[in-house]
Amino acid sequence: MKNDHAVMLLQAVRDLAPGISARSTEIEAARRIPADLLDELKAAGCFRMFLPRSHGGYEVDVRTGMEVLETLARADGATGWTVMIGSESPHLFALLPRERFDAIYAGGPDVIIGGGFNAQGEAHAAAGGYRVTGRWSFASGCEHASFLFGNCVLMDGGRPLPGPTEGVPATRAMLFPASEVRILDTWSVLGLRGTGSHDIAVEAAFCPAERSFDIFQGTPAVASPGFVAPVLHFVLHMGAVAVGIAQGALDDTVALATSGKKRLYARASLAESPVFQVHLGRAETSVRAARALLRETGDAFWAACVNDPAAALGLAPQISAALAWVTETAARAVDACYQAGGGGVARDASPVQRRFRDMHTFSQHAAAAEGWLGQAGAALLGQATGFSI
Repeated sequence: MKNDHAVMLLQAVRDLAPGISARSTEIEAARRIPADLLDELKAAGCFRMFLPRSHGGYEVDVRTGMEVLETLARADGATGWTVMIGSESPHLFALLPRERFDAIYAGGPDVIIGGGFNAQGEAHAAAGGYRVTGRWSFASGCEHASFLFGNCVLMDGGRPLPGPTEGVPATRAMLFPASEVRILDTWSVLGLRGTGSHDIAVEAAFCPAERSFDIFQGTPAVASPGFVAPVLHFVLHMGAVAVGIAQGALDDTVALATSGKKRLYARASLAESPVFQVHLGRAETSVRAARALLRETGDAFWAACVNDPAAALGLAPQISAALAWVTETAARAVDACYQAGGGGVARDASPVQRRFRDMHTFSQHAAAAEGWLGQAGAALLGQATGFSI
């Protein structure tokens, strides 16, 4: 059962969705979420939804979070993605010492972090912390973040320190106030343009040890079901955004067909075409299947987080495989919408074209690669699994 905050949050984002959809062209042109819309999303509670109630958050369950993100991505893919990244801030801050976590939220619940998960920096041990140099790609929402982080290879004497897995170096994320990090305007891309996922960089910057954390192996300082295995929560959130983008493409295609659209040389209108109806029906069924798998997987994960956190970690292969399959399925559904729309959807003004570009940009993310399906296969065979694909 959803708590009161969850019910209010879902209604708030449903109320915001039509206005967000109407501003999609503006969001894409700006390559970021406009400041006034960002304020509305904060007021709705989007960036505090996973934060514990003890710190002013809503502490919603994983199903509610996925519904919120799908709703926003259905309205606009870039908005869904940007809120996803920002709403996950507490999960990352929780990997810091508890006193640091508490201090970050002492001034209010809507603190946003951005940064780079890929270890594209170097951190050299220094008195009390690390001396850091690096440049990280894909720092979504960096222009409105209060803190930025970059994952780094830990160095000693000019050589990488060995990590827990043989052949893989030790890594650690370094956190900085946003004012100490350079943002490099690099986000000129195919889709998800409104996420403002520019590069960020620091050079010989000092990071205190207590402001560093282990993204993939760290133990959260917050004891709550919502903070069990943060990375697995992130994977499920991504799936919700994929489903939202695909559902938005279906909405736009139905609107196009019911407007009387008739393709050149066609005998019947799009809506009256049996071939179009078959393709549309298949695409819609595929999206429903993707949503159902994601929700079933999310519900099983949440139950484990509540009742048996160790078992939650064991669901990693299925969760990662679910994202890979959901992404493939969502992309096929969006492709069907694009192909059915005719030449008009190739124009920049077409929302279907934007959905197509957003979905195919999304599908390039490493977390959605088809190799994760192999991890699920390996698990079924009793073989070792991990982050490697």
